Parts: sequence; structure tokens; C-alpha cells
Amino acid sequence: MTDRTEPRWTTRPEAPADRDTVHGVNTAAFPTRDEADLVDALRADPEAWLPELSHVAEASDGSLAAYALLTRCRVGDAPALALAPVAAVPAYQRQGAGQAVVRAALEAARERGEALVLVLGHPEYYARFGFRPASRYGIRPGFEVPDEAMMALVLDDSVPVPAGLIRYPAAFGV
Repeated sequence: MTDRTEPRWTTRPEAPADRDTVHGVNTAAFPTRDEADLVDALRADPEAWLPELSHVAEASDGSLAAYALLTRCRVGDAPALALAPVAAVPAYQRQGAGQAVVRAALEAARERGEALVLVLGHPEYYARFGFRPASRYGIRPGFEVPDEAMMALVLDDSVPVPAGLIRYPAAFGV
């Protein structure tokens, strides 16, 4: 077994000049363009898009290595955030770029005073950030998914966690 030192990742909010490169990161990370197109559609939705919660991670050469997006959704009538997509260029996968950019986006959400983030994803991966099954809070999606894959992260435990049905922006198509 070889020890690998993880490179340091520079994370920051996405800049307007990053738009095409962010599209490329998402296209490279996934088998279809669906996630890249989702980001473009969310940008066009003024109720969902929160530009300061679209984050990138840069490799040491300045290229974009990873991307994470938080957009406005609702649990019942209460505001929440949806984490999607999270993407890393294949050359930088499993090297910490994705984790770095998720942590940066979550920290930016905390600083904004956001209280709740939802994600549909791999439980083993997202548990490292503190996500737990959303059903523990009485939160459920409006479609069938394995219970352990729909997760919630409480950012501010001084705010009551809303229960109810998740309402995603229209761009998600659910």
C-alpha cells in the first residue's frame, strides 16, 4: 500500500468566468450531460439560484478540479438547500477535491445563516459531512428512493427542523 499525500485544494465561489469550465467539470464527471444541463437550468431560476453557494475547487495548476452547488428548495413551506450536483474531474476523483468543495459550500451556507441542507446520494460518502437519513426528521421526497440515500444536514440546531415533503426547483424535474 502506498501513502498518497492529498494536494491542497483552493476553494472559492464560482466566478462568472468559470461558467463554461463548470459545465465541463460536470460533463466530465458524469456519464451524461444531465447534471451540467441541470446547473444551467438552475442558474436561470431566480428563486433557486444562490450564486454565493456555487463553489469550485482549484487544482495546484489553477484548473477547476471539482464543483458543488447548493440551491434553494423547500421542506413544506420552510426554506432549505439542495446539494446537487457534486462533481470532480475524473483525474482528480478520490483525491479530496470533491470533499473540499462540499465542505466549502456547506461552510458558505452556514455563514449565510442557512439551517438545513438535503442531498440524494451515497450514504457512505455524505455521512462524513454529518448528513443523516432525512426520514429521521420527518422529511421525505416526493418520489421513491432508498431511505438511506435521502439525507439531511442540520446546519443550525437553534432553528426547528421542518418536517414534510421536499419541494425541489422545477429544473430537477421531480
